[in-house]
Amino acid sequence: MSKNLIEVKNLEKYFEVSSGLFGRNKGVVKAVDGISFNIPFGESLGLVGQSGCGKTTTARSLCLLDPKTNGDVSFYNQESDSMQSIDDLDENELKKFRRNIQMIFQDPYESLNPRWTIKDIILEPLNIHNIGELNDREEAVVEILKTVGLTPPENYLPRYPHELSGGQRQRVSIARTLIMKPKFVICDEPTSMLDVSIRISIMDLMLNLAKDLEVSYLYITHDLAVARYMCNRIAVMFNGKIVEIAETEELLKNPIHPYTKRLISSIPVPDPSYDRVVYDLNYDELDSIIAKDTENIGMIDIGNEHFVATHDVKGLL
Repeated sequence: MSKNLIEVKNLEKYFEVSSGLFGRNKGVVKAVDGISFNIPFGESLGLVGQSGCGKTTTARSLCLLDPKTNGDVSFYNQESDSMQSIDDLDENELKKFRRNIQMIFQDPYESLNPRWTIKDIILEPLNIHNIGELNDREEAVVEILKTVGLTPPENYLPRYPHELSGGQRQRVSIARTLIMKPKFVICDEPTSMLDVSIRISIMDLMLNLAKDLEVSYLYITHDLAVARYMCNRIAVMFNGKIVEIAETEELLKNPIHPYTKRLISSIPVPDPSYDRVVYDLNYDELDSIIAKDTENIGMIDIGNEHFVATHDVKGLL
C-alpha cells in the first residue's frame, strides 16, 4: 500500500452570518462540515458535487488561502519520513509546505495578472521563494513553457494574458503551478470555462504531467465524466459533507448513497438512442448502513474501501 501524501481528518470551515434588524441575529454556515480523506502519492482524488456544496472552500482551506475552523491536515514530511500536521509547522517549514502544494484556479484570466507578461507571471513564485539565480530562473521558465506545450517559448514570454486564448492561458496557469515542482496540486474545475474542443487536450496534459512529474491531484469538478477520466478515486460531497468515497469504477457502477445515485442519473446522454442510467432514489439501502454505525463513526466501509456516510439526508435531497 502506497504512503499517504496528505491526510485530512474532520476538516471544518464555518462562516458567521448575520440577519434581522441591524444584523442582531447571528448564525453559522457550515460550508465544510467534518470531512476526512487521504490522498496517497501518485493518486488523483476527484471531489464532485453541486455548486455550493463546499468543494472550493475545502480546497482553499487545504492550501491555507482560508484558515480552517477545526480539524487536522497533515502532509508527508520527507525529512522525518512521517506525516506532520500543518498546525505544527514553523515559519520555514510552512514556506516549504506552500512550495509543495499549489492550486490551479477555475478562471485562468482572473488568476493571471493582466499587467504582467507571461515571463513575469511564471517567474513570480521562483522570485518569492528565492529559488536559484536569475539566469537559472529564466531557463526554468523556458523549459516549463515547452513542457506545457507553449512553443516556441520566445513567442509567449513577452505577451500578456489578454493576448492568449483561454486554453493558452490555462497552460500558463499550469506552468506557473508546476515550476515550483510541487508534490500536490489542487485543480479547481480547471477546464470548466474552456471550449469543449480544448478541454481534452488540457486534461491529457495534466494526466501526462502527473505521471512524468509524480504529482498528486485533488481534482474538483461537478462533472462525473471528467472525474472518471482524471481520477483514481471519487469523493462525493453534499451539503458540506462527503457522503460517499470509493475507487472511480466501483463508485460509478455501484453507487449507494441517494445523492450519488442522483448525480449519476443526471449525467447527460450524448445520443438519444443510448439508455440513461436512472436509479431508484429509495433510502432502504442507506438506512441499513446507518443502522450498522453503532459507534457513530460517520462513515462505513461496505467493502473494497467503498465508504458511505451514515448521517440521515431525508428531507435534504
